[in-house]
Amino acid sequence: MKTPGIEVLIARVALRDQQALHQLYHRTSDLLHGVLLRMLNHQSEAEDGLQEVFIRIWTRAPSFDPARGGGMTWLLAIARNYAIDQRRKRHGLEGPEVEINAIPDPGQSAEATHDARTTARRIIHCLGTLNPQHAEALRAAYIDGQSYRDLALHHGVPLNTIRTWLRRSLTKLRDCMASEM
Repeated sequence: MKTPGIEVLIARVALRDQQALHQLYHRTSDLLHGVLLRMLNHQSEAEDGLQEVFIRIWTRAPSFDPARGGGMTWLLAIARNYAIDQRRKRHGLEGPEVEINAIPDPGQSAEATHDARTTARRIIHCLGTLNPQHAEALRAAYIDGQSYRDLALHHGVPLNTIRTWLRRSLTKLRDCMASEM
């Protein structure tokens, strides 16, 4: 039996299918946890963050539009935005704390671990197909949480150039990921 794609699972989550949320968690939690850990640099914050990210996925799934981008890109954006919010809170730049409800983690199956590793290898491969400077900017923006302004200063280019680099790089990355499936 073929496992449903990420976009299909998100669509089922939008219909409040708890089994689809469970499957989505097992397919993507390792990757999302890795992003959170890298951006927050603290294991317990990343674990708490993963729970909050899946709560956000549950509540925001009806707003997912596959015409605007892939499912994994949408999930990564939720994780990245959460981590950026947490980093701002550390520096007193954000409002009150949001309550976090726990989603149980019954452990990763061998299939979920294999899927996560396969996805990670595809992402690394596809990043390698990008212009190295653009790939660096993409990693800095979406994994490290650097602002567009900081990236523009670092690379010595106008702010709109950074936006163009990132938009085009994300498109190339999405196309590469789709062709690797």
